Parts: sequence; structure tokens; C-alpha cells
Amino acid sequence: MQAMDIEKVNSMDFGEFVDVFGNVIERCPLIAAAVWSQRPFSNLEDLEKHFFAFIDALPQSGQEGILRCHPDLAGRELQRGTLTAESQREQRSAGLTSLGADERLRLAELNAQYRARFGFPFVLAALLSDPAAVRRELARRLHRPPAQELRTALGEVKKIGHLRLADLLGAHSAGL
Repeated sequence: MQAMDIEKVNSMDFGEFVDVFGNVIERCPLIAAAVWSQRPFSNLEDLEKHFFAFIDALPQSGQEGILRCHPDLAGRELQRGTLTAESQREQRSAGLTSLGADERLRLAELNAQYRARFGFPFVLAALLSDPAAVRRELARRLHRPPAQELRTALGEVKKIGHLRLADLLGAHSAGL
């Protein structure tokens, strides 16, 4: 998809907006549907602010629900080919699509431990990472207090959303 300017974004009807921005937050088109009604947006940062304010306004159960929409990194969905296009691209960029069997197994074990502890999958902006960093970060975050980890995971969701919005609008993704 070719990059667009904010005027194009502001002129989109509801259906087009949800089609384009429905996966800024992984598998959560409802957020894009809610954000559409906040038009007009002055720029990318303003658009992003509305996506993130929606997440911040949710009760904890809703925030955890957003996290549960994310796939495991190098997990079953990757193996089955059922990732969203965005997640596939991000995991490929991080080298997670070409792991050896032992690395895949170790990540699967860590993912399972994390999910059992927190009730949602480990979320990391994979585009900004590599396989060794993913493993290290997963092992490190596994032992955090749940409230702290929820905040960290939601921060990662926002990093992913920032990168996806910047990609859609053709903006440089600096300033994370």
C-alpha cells in the first residue's frame, strides 16, 4: 500500500478507515472504528494519540483482551501461516521465521510459561528486535510483577501501533 497524507485519512468513510487502520492494534478493528469518529486528525501524532487514548481508557480486562489478540512470537500461528500480514512481516524482520527447531522449542516453552503466568501472550515490537533479544526479553519479563508487566506489554502494543501507523502514513518511525 502506498503512503497517504492526513487529508486522505480524514476524507475516508467509515468502512475504508476500518479496512486501512483495523489492524494498527493487532486484530482489534473495533479500536479503529471508535477512532474514526474522532476525525479530523491534525497529523500522525494526533491520530496515534486517539488510538492510544482508547487503549488507556479501557478497564484492565479490556487491556488484557487487546494483549490476547496478539500471536505468540515464533509460535503456532507463524508455523500454520495464519498470522496477519503485519505480524508476518514483523516476525520475519526479527528473524523469527527462520529459527531452528531447538530455538523454536525454547521460545515455545518460554511463551507457554509467560502465558500461564500472566494470562496473555508475550508482546514485543518484533520489528525492533532479533531472536536473541526476544528470548532475553521474554526470560526477563517472565518474572515481573503482573501489574508492571501489563504496563510493559501495553507499551509494546503502542510501539507496534506507532510503527504500523508510521508505515501506513509513510512517516519516519523515529522517536519511539
